[in-house]
Amino acid sequence: QVQLVESGGGLVQAGGSLRLSCATSFDGFSINDMEWYRQAPGNQRELVSSISRDRNKYYLDSVKGRFTISRDDIKNTVYLQMNNLKPEDTAVYYCKLGTWSQDTYWGQGIQVTVAS
Repeated sequence: QVQLVESGGGLVQAGGSLRLSCATSFDGFSINDMEWYRQAPGNQRELVSSISRDRNKYYLDSVKGRFTISRDDIKNTVYLQMNNLKPEDTAVYYCKLGTWSQDTYWGQGIQVTVAS
């Protein structure tokens, strides 16, 4: 059974930083894209950032310049460094991984709360 374990969330003041991690037990050689989504109350889940196996990256416009995604293919872990956090970044953050065979797996979600 594939597991994705997220960590690093919590409560932070506006302007602060958090680093999310998502570690997986999945076979690293099978992983293509690793992504972070978020969902705020009353909103749809949205793609925040993604990183492909060859390090192509995507960022949601509202987080560009503040968030940085990275991955460690030895540890099978994806990270999201979040700086200059704003109250509107408050949400449950989910990691998702996609495999070369088009399967997808989701983490359980982790709360990020930014106080103004």
